[in-house]
Amino acid sequence: MTSTLTVADRRRAALERRAAGSPARPTAVRAPRVKSHAAERRPLLRPARDATKSAWKTREKLGPPPGTFYVIAGIVAVFVMLGLVMVLSASAITQVNVGNSPYAVFGRQAMWAGLGLAGMVFATQVPYTIWRSLSIPLALLGIGAMALPFVPGVGVSINGARSWVRVGGFSMQPSEFLKLVVVIVAADLLTRRARGMADRTRTLLPITVVAGLAAALCLVQGDLGSAIVIGAIVLSVAWIAGLPMRQISMLGFVAAVLALLFVVSDPRRLNRFTAFRNIEAHKDFEAYQLYQGLIGIANGGLTGSGIGGSKAKTGFLPYAHSDFIFAIIADELGMIGAGAVIGGFILLVAFGVQTALAAPDRFGMLLAGGISAWFGVQAIVNLGGVTGLMPVTGLTLPFFSAGGSSLFVSMFAAGLLLSVARRAIRT
Repeated sequence: MTSTLTVADRRRAALERRAAGSPARPTAVRAPRVKSHAAERRPLLRPARDATKSAWKTREKLGPPPGTFYVIAGIVAVFVMLGLVMVLSASAITQVNVGNSPYAVFGRQAMWAGLGLAGMVFATQVPYTIWRSLSIPLALLGIGAMALPFVPGVGVSINGARSWVRVGGFSMQPSEFLKLVVVIVAADLLTRRARGMADRTRTLLPITVVAGLAAALCLVQGDLGSAIVIGAIVLSVAWIAGLPMRQISMLGFVAAVLALLFVVSDPRRLNRFTAFRNIEAHKDFEAYQLYQGLIGIANGGLTGSGIGGSKAKTGFLPYAHSDFIFAIIADELGMIGAGAVIGGFILLVAFGVQTALAAPDRFGMLLAGGISAWFGVQAIVNLGGVTGLMPVTGLTLPFFSAGGSSLFVSMFAAGLLLSVARRAIRT
């Protein structure tokens, strides 16, 4: 008789396996060498640097990548290539209308895709454990980067959110990098607190400070969407790490209350946040973008209007190449293409969870689980806003939306996920 294990059961088993110690991988047995008199005169304790080099070489003797590695890499590759095509299709006409080259947005996106590919390959090849030692410097850099949008002449305000940095023709959104930093810091912290998960002082308080500080930096910039994603990342990593559900529920409740207070504190923000509840009544102002996006989705039908055939992108749908690119995907590729994109995200998260459960150590498990939750939650929030099921928050769709910092960080995070999958325990 076979039994079906839930994800919670497998998570519990993985935690128990990490606590007991991961099974050692088989290594080749060498014949003993006879020590010479010169060797006997060498000191028994070698320098730590030599030991580190030896451990590095032993750790990096890897076999063929598992199937999970190829599935994740394939999904990301398809997403990035399809995203480039859709960015070109969604932005070409509007760029021509303002006097720019039709390839202006596409060229920048392609450049960031190239940088992201280099970053993803680097993150895949480097052992992911090295990021643990860099968690504190990364946290300081993340906090410093979040202050840049408030520097005169550098920060840029878009749609009421001062969350962009622009220097010459180069622009970036520091909150995208902060998401990656939060994943690494939370995974490192909860790895160190493995034996004190029920201790509120040693575990709950520090992880609350990490989540609260990161979310507060986003809210100060007016970026509620990034704050939501960061909160979801921390809660997911905490759950995977084994934090008691009572503490997770309390942390989630406090986060929800603070987010609600942030929304109601500004009437303009409140109206925009609640416009999705009555699109018809607000289609001329607060829900205009959502209304036009829904028209584009409806025009797509089953098979779509074909690449380049969308009318919504001709000036009706604002930011068609950015946070509302899914509406163009549904318009030009139809329900089939839109369903394939949604299915791709489901597969990416599912195989990310598989990677976390098979990670060789606790840090790898939390890192892979946090990245998977990040991709899943951000996709849900973006798709929910575009389809009118959730408020519009301005979040990008990972790997698809135009935005260099979003694409680069997403690809680098995918590289970290692949790094864990590359070194996963084979069962």
